[in-house]
Amino acid sequence: MSEAHAVLEAQCAVCHVQTAGAFSAKASDAACLSCHDGPLHHAGQAQAIGCAECHTEHRGRVNLVAGKNQTCAQCHGDLRTSNGVTRIAEHIESFEDGHPEFAALRSSDGGVARDPGTIKVNHAIHMKPIRRGPNGPNVQLECGDCHQTAVASAERKYADARYTAASTTYSSEDLVFTAKAGALPLPRLTAPSGRERMAPVKFATACAGCHSLAFDKRFAEGVPHDKPEVVHAFLVKKFGEYIAAHPAELREERDPGRDLTGNPLAGAFRVYTPKEWVATRIKDAEELLWRKTCKQCHALAPGAGENNLPQIEPARTTVKWMPHAKFDHDAHQGFACASCHEKALSSTETSDVLLPGIATCKTCHAPGPEHAESRCFECHTYHDWSKRKEVKPTFTLPALSTGGR
Repeated sequence: MSEAHAVLEAQCAVCHVQTAGAFSAKASDAACLSCHDGPLHHAGQAQAIGCAECHTEHRGRVNLVAGKNQTCAQCHGDLRTSNGVTRIAEHIESFEDGHPEFAALRSSDGGVARDPGTIKVNHAIHMKPIRRGPNGPNVQLECGDCHQTAVASAERKYADARYTAASTTYSSEDLVFTAKAGALPLPRLTAPSGRERMAPVKFATACAGCHSLAFDKRFAEGVPHDKPEVVHAFLVKKFGEYIAAHPAELREERDPGRDLTGNPLAGAFRVYTPKEWVATRIKDAEELLWRKTCKQCHALAPGAGENNLPQIEPARTTVKWMPHAKFDHDAHQGFACASCHEKALSSTETSDVLLPGIATCKTCHAPGPEHAESRCFECHTYHDWSKRKEVKPTFTLPALSTGGR
């Protein structure tokens, strides 16, 4: 029997019904469900499938989840639903036969699929030698400098401790794109390692080392990477503290280099009140931030409210591109990122979807011992584990050793 059921090898009556001294050939669904609650697939499935049709025992120490493609194809080869409506491909025999291109790379209107994210990034530029900051040296970025899993402990070469240590007021809803409903979640017994998917790229750990948020030559530090309201409050505080410590700057000499041809010349000096000086400096700083610095990466909506502050569009970073499939980056860690995500080397638009297509996966995942596993179970789960119910345990250790229940 399989490893999971090896303890029952001498307990035939646990799974098989005994009639006239002989055991039934197949285990009953009731016997399976007395230990396992395996909820149905989709609510609209047209036919009920017995447990043993997919999970066949007495084949040695095999993985019972590793079902045959034919088992899946008995429905998906000519898919029918109880309500007559299907949202997925109707004729799939296997990964090699009938499986369509991944949904993330298909557009609903037949056009080119688009990334819903709003953070402006040109991958092609970042994958070539690029200057680190306004006055820094040229550096060669690697994919892992920005893209890492949630639990990765690799060095963050372009992080800035001032930002990694700072708290922020935006939430995960501002960062992550909410996936469409309808995916089958993994079993609760499958504990995630944190290395399955890439975590959203964060300014503090991936961008701050190159992209300065400087706002005024009087200060070495930049503004917080936060909502405009937080940035505005920071500027009010910094400029207020500064002019209180440097009152001589209330008397400002005109800079001839800023004179515009045709405009009347201002006086040689201008004297501000502290409030006027702070307001002027904030206006100049926010002009730089909203129109250049922040806008370089973020989509900004028109200003509103008392201070006419812009609204930052949510980043809408997609974390799980294939909600109907299982994928684990950790299992692919031996491959260079660009060998699968080749399009990242030439992508210039934020809207580009940089996932590898099905042809890339088929390079390794194919039938035969010289290839990686390609059967349906490798990427898909059947049972809708969100509807799982807990079962009442019936076995005791002494009972197992003596043959009872």
